[in-house]
Amino acid sequence: MLLEFHKSSYSTAQENCVEVAPILSFRKSSYSSGGENCVEVADLPTGAAIRDSKHPGLGFLPVGAAEWVSLTRLVRAEAPRA
Repeated sequence: MLLEFHKSSYSTAQENCVEVAPILSFRKSSYSSGGENCVEVADLPTGAAIRDSKHPGLGFLPVGAAEWVSLTRLVRAEAPRA
């Protein structure tokens, strides 16, 4: 997945422009419980972005691919067995 940036419609024709990427598509983590306290995750070209579902406007934390793989392996290992 590559983020494709494009010139903002609010930029002028000058060289100093603002470029924007599409909005990330967050989904509820499969490790979140059915309650209100959820972690949401979105794919990034270099890993993942995670955010608090109760406060999505506060931004997200980008995590590198190696760190994301390590985190998900740890969560899987610690998850209760059914």
